[in-house]
Amino acid sequence: MILLQGNEAVAKAAIAAGVRFFGGYPITPSTEIAESMAKLLPKNNGVFIQMEDEIASMGVVLGASLAGRKVLTASSGPGISLKQELIGYAAAAEIPVVIVNVQRVGPSTGQPTAPSQGDVMQARWGTHGDHSIIALSPWSVREAFDLTVKAVNYAERFRTPVILLMDEIVGHLRENVELPTDIEIYPRRQPKTKENYKAYQPDEDLVPNIANFGEGYHIHVTGLIHDETGFPVGSPKVTRDFIDRMHKKISKDIIEVQTEFLDDAEEAVVAFGGTARTAYQAVLNARANGKKVGFIRLVTIWPFADNFFANLPANIKKLVVAELNYGQIFYEVQRTFKGEVELCAKYDMTIFEPSEIEVCL
Repeated sequence: MILLQGNEAVAKAAIAAGVRFFGGYPITPSTEIAESMAKLLPKNNGVFIQMEDEIASMGVVLGASLAGRKVLTASSGPGISLKQELIGYAAAAEIPVVIVNVQRVGPSTGQPTAPSQGDVMQARWGTHGDHSIIALSPWSVREAFDLTVKAVNYAERFRTPVILLMDEIVGHLRENVELPTDIEIYPRRQPKTKENYKAYQPDEDLVPNIANFGEGYHIHVTGLIHDETGFPVGSPKVTRDFIDRMHKKISKDIIEVQTEFLDDAEEAVVAFGGTARTAYQAVLNARANGKKVGFIRLVTIWPFADNFFANLPANIKKLVVAELNYGQIFYEVQRTFKGEVELCAKYDMTIFEPSEIEVCL
């Protein structure tokens, strides 16, 4: 049992999951991740490099990933904005990478030390064009560890960028945690044969097994729409098939939702990340006062849990969405849930008190 900060847990988890390269640039409130990786990587046959800015940070981790390293970078809102072009490149070129966003108040430089959950839509739609994305949101220090491991595994399994959508609450939270010793690690995908090798030929699960640079394979990487060889093709069919595969390759089986008290609930609170901790207490308080309230926590933010909300028990007539922003997850819930949906938003650089969520019930 150790006393650990959320950001420190991310770094420890990354090492445990096999990450051996970090490229980043310090920015509040994510800096402790970079500091921790700077200490841990040299002790674990890894490389830490501080780049001149967030754009270069994203570029260097993509290069390291193509060379065969499992990689991580971390930032906050303004830095994530700068990374967007290369996040899109990673999606198109199918380069495994984990990007940690410890959210703070925006837009622009906003309030650097204040908590927010305003980057939800940025995580999904920050880059241009159609592509899928995975985003996970922890609500505790232990889960920051567990979801970082999952993020690394998902990046490798689906050959895609994965965003760990933290917030300042969890990033700077310290808790006593017991870290797991038995960790499942997904290996880097490798070609099954050198004969007739095509770098972007999909495997049975629609994901290609791309060889590492420097191992004798002929590899071409581009952000342009490409065929199985990796070279650009100006074909409507290739374009359609490519974009279809980008979406279909990410399994819906990875969607996680935690629920409590739904069997008798007439309404439920929906929350994620650090806000979910307050929301859970608000639900307990409401139930102690005789209200039939349930609790729903989104662990996977993207892909969104459409089927879950579309098939909630008929006894639940209303959902209250509590989030530290002007309303982002609210619209996704409203899109998928058949009943009433109410927004309980807060965006004044302070965290929720349970009473502030209870008044929405």
